[in-house]
Amino acid sequence: MTRPAPEDPRAARTRARLREALLAECAERPLEEVGVAALVRRAGVGRATFYVHYDGLEALAVDACADVVRDAVEALHAWRGRPDPVHAPPALAEFFASLTPRTELYRALLTPGGGGPLGRVLHRDLRAYSLRERELAGAADAPLVASAVAATFAGVLGDWLHGLLDADAAHIADQVWQLLVALHASR
Repeated sequence: MTRPAPEDPRAARTRARLREALLAECAERPLEEVGVAALVRRAGVGRATFYVHYDGLEALAVDACADVVRDAVEALHAWRGRPDPVHAPPALAEFFASLTPRTELYRALLTPGGGGPLGRVLHRDLRAYSLRERELAGAADAPLVASAVAATFAGVLGDWLHGLLDADAAHIADQVWQLLVALHASR
């Protein structure tokens, strides 16, 4: 068995600088107003270097926001034992609350209904995690429930970010949690 080659530390540092620069730019203006020229200037890299690492600003933005996907998956699985069917784990409410500082950026990448480039990553990763968990538990219809969980969470998250659901972070966490618990119990 061969191990994957370790990532070049210089490339990792360059991508980190680009991600930080994008987040700083998006704190000042919407993503659609961010230009590559301003971004690379802020990151201290050349335009060609940017394109070595990313196909465009959207790819960089999704990479910069990838932590939100990991955080969502972890928050949804931050409980052990028998889940409370009414109240979400505290990590889930904390996850929703953590989105506030970058709401505009997330709205640009996650559309209502859970679509968009960030929505696709969220759905893929959440479905894979849920499928693995359901299969380990020997649950019936694991692929169906994993798809339903991923679509439900991504859809609710997208709608909430776009103001289609009127609830604060704690309440939306409890509401989506109740939906997800019902999905798991239905099969």
